[in-house]
Amino acid sequence: MKRFYKETAVERTDGGHRVLLDGKPMRTPAKAVLVVPTRALAEAIAGEWGAVPEGAEIGISHLPLTRLAATGIDRVTPQREQVIADTAKYAESDLLCYRATDPPALVERQRALWQPLLDWSASRYGAPLVVVEGASFVAQPTDSVARLRAAVAAHSDLALSALYNLTHIAGSLLIALAVAEGRLTAQQAFDAAQLDELYQIERWGEDPIAAERHAGIRRDLAAGSRFLVCLENQRLRG
Repeated sequence: MKRFYKETAVERTDGGHRVLLDGKPMRTPAKAVLVVPTRALAEAIAGEWGAVPEGAEIGISHLPLTRLAATGIDRVTPQREQVIADTAKYAESDLLCYRATDPPALVERQRALWQPLLDWSASRYGAPLVVVEGASFVAQPTDSVARLRAAVAAHSDLALSALYNLTHIAGSLLIALAVAEGRLTAQQAFDAAQLDELYQIERWGEDPIAAERHAGIRRDLAAGSRFLVCLENQRLRG
């Protein structure tokens, strides 16, 4: 659809802040009024809509923060336990636990970028994970998996929307949690998640299809990171 409104605004309401389009409350695809807990997030969402040029088609790429908020309201809230499970299951096969055996430069790069995150998981959550060389599945300690699940479950519904997205995009729960905790920037998360591919690009170059895919990954990671920042410490439930 094309831009159909002239003005965007934000107003306080019960439970938080809502975005107005020409004075009318914005609604999610499921027709719920889109209410978010912080003014910063409401203003960022309003900014997305305000940035759409007059008469332009409104696409998903214009509205990443809106999409995350709507997903949190429409999909996470009614099936919270399933979203927690779908996010936390990445702890059982986290990208960071599977290491190359060669070449030495790649082995060292993985150790330098990934091991600090594994060490952080052990100290921050009491959740050490087992590292293996190659792609053969390795079972992770039950206690560590349970503690990482608890870390996921500590997030509010809206934060879970972003955390799930970050985890799925990165292929790593630890990378996503590090972004949520402010330990990694979106760019650092991209560098960690795409480490192997970036190494190959350095050696052989990047084709246009891969470049486009990487641009999309960067945008999605940046949107998830910004969304969580705008929640302003609304990570924990309550």
